[in-house]
Parts: sequence; C-alpha cells; structure tokens
Amino acid sequence: MNQTRLHEWHVAAGAKMAPFAGYDMPISYPLGSVEEHLVTRRSVGLFDIDHMGQVEVSGPGADGFVSGLVSAKVLDMKDGDARYSLLLNERGTVIDDLFIYRLPGSWWIVVNASNREEDVAWMNARKPADVTLVDRSDDTYMIAVQGPRAIELLDAVSDAKISAYPRFTSGRATVLGVPCLVGRTGYTGEDGVELFFPADKAEALWTGLLAEGNKRGIETQAIGLAARDSLRFEAGMPLHGHELSQDISPLEAGFKWACDMEKDFTGKAAIEKLAAEGVQRKLVGLEVSGGVPREGYEVQDQSGRTVGKIVAGMFCPTVKKFAANAFVEPGVGKVGTTLAVTIRGKAVPAVVVKRPLYIPAYRR
Repeated sequence: MNQTRLHEWHVAAGAKMAPFAGYDMPISYPLGSVEEHLVTRRSVGLFDIDHMGQVEVSGPGADGFVSGLVSAKVLDMKDGDARYSLLLNERGTVIDDLFIYRLPGSWWIVVNASNREEDVAWMNARKPADVTLVDRSDDTYMIAVQGPRAIELLDAVSDAKISAYPRFTSGRATVLGVPCLVGRTGYTGEDGVELFFPADKAEALWTGLLAEGNKRGIETQAIGLAARDSLRFEAGMPLHGHELSQDISPLEAGFKWACDMEKDFTGKAAIEKLAAEGVQRKLVGLEVSGGVPREGYEVQDQSGRTVGKIVAGMFCPTVKKFAANAFVEPGVGKVGTTLAVTIRGKAVPAVVVKRPLYIPAYRR
C-alpha cells in the first residue's frame, strides 16, 4: 500500500484511513465527512490528492501527439490554459479523464491515480520518436485548495495575485515560500486551485496553509475523500470507474461536449458509429426517497421492469437529499420521470432530476 508524504500527519490528526487507488488515504477526519463537505462549501478545504499522477510531454511532435491522443480540442490552447479531456480507446470508451495544462514548451497532463500506470503505458506505446514523455508523479506533490475563500487565502500567502488567474488557466507562483504550478481548477464545484510543487515540501505547505488560514480568520480544514466524493457528485463531476469507465462511452455519460469531432483522435470512429446507431442507455440523476441509494442497486420503471443500474449514490449535504447517478434506458431518462430503486429488496420512490444538483462556481 502506497502512502503520501502527509500520511503521518493524517494519522496524527485522527483521520480514518482506508485504501484508495493503491494508497492509504484519509477518508474523513474527526470533524466528520458531512461537516468537511460544508466547510468546503462555505470557506476553505485542503485536499491531499498526491495519489493523482502527472505526465509531462514535450518535443517537436508534442502538439500533434497530444491532439491525437485526447478527445478535446487542444491546439487552440495558449500557454497557461487548462482544459478537461478524455483518453479513449479504439472502442470509444474511457480509459481515463484528464486535465491538460499547456505550459511554455510542454504539456502537463494530470491523470487519475488508479489509471496512472495504464495511462502512461498507453501514451508511451503511441509516442513518436520526436516526443519526450516523462512521468513526474513521484517527484511532484499535489494539493487542492478549494472553497469560496480559497483565492482570498492564496492571495494573502503568495507572491502572485492568484485572483488574477482566470478559471481554467494556470501560472507560476511562490506560495509560503514554495514554488508552485498553480492551476485554477478543482473537483468540488467551488472556486480554488490545484497546486503542483516539489514533493519534499508537502508537509511545510500543508501545515502552513492550515495555520495561515486560521490566523487570518479564514476557516480552513483538512478534507477527506468521502467529502471530496460528495462535493464532486453534487457538482455533476464524474469519478472514473463510476460515471466513466472502459465500459462507458462519452455519449452515454453525456460527455460528447468533451470530444472535438472536427479533429482526429483515438476512439472517434467508434463514437461516430454509436451516435449514428443511438445509445441504449444514458446517465441520469435520481432523487431517491426512503433509503440510501448505492452503487449496483437496480432501477425499475412504474411497471416494475428493471431499466437501469446505479453507478454512484449518497446523501448530498448541501441540497440535503439522497441522490444517485444511474445509467437507464433513454426512454425513461426524461427529467420528472417517476422510477424506483430497489434497496434491500424493497422498491423505494425515485424521480429523474436535472444534473448537477449544485451549480459549480464557474457556471454562475
């Protein structure tokens, strides 16, 4: 089991630890996952996300290589831009979802922890001779600083005005004496950043941000993976292995917007074929009454016929509802459709609702 460099800090802070993507990670702290979720919605949450991977791509052929590798349009990106994209296989299903940063002279690609080795192997197998690909994950640390007061805190402790960075861009800044690549990105639905910096500075920056926030009267707390999951779920963001996977097409999951059909990329032909044939299932949100919906639970129509299956479900602290994401037959996927979910052998009421449940800050 891998450990991040903050592992001892998490344990000392009383975190409940559990395996995630090959790492022993903090699931929640004594504050509790619901309150951690709400702290991030009202002030600042710090997330140890060093289980994520980072890949640097450079060389004369890097632009064309990255463009053909990922689904999104990237050749229009300027230095400092950041963009969400998908890494697809030839079947047009999702190997991983990524954030791509265009840096001066290179591309910086952030991959999911559980997919890091497969992603890097996939890229290397397709890399031409004029492209250099380096896995920077081991020597790079990653912390997310998220919440409506995150930028206020960062402006106060950085040598650059982080508030001047538009959302979905990046820049260089020294934060509490630590040189960082600062991405105005995140996975919570709130404003904030993701920081990339030398791994040996992890504890100094983490504890420094906590101390500075509380010294300045900005509520700042460490947040575990349970709250990270409920935050992203409310904001309509996918978790690979649930709303996206190698068994799921972007068309089924509602991610056609992340595919630039005007360029060539791996998986494009399969997407075009599925679009012509029509999808047999689609991702919808469900509000559920009478129990907690969990992954794998079946969804029925009003006649009792099974029409789909839940891929993620939980209590949503901001909206104070039990909700789920499910793949269902397109014919029952319209908002307002009455369905049911089987929980412990009992069919409980559910209704299709509009996603996301919580409007992300960048869309307001």
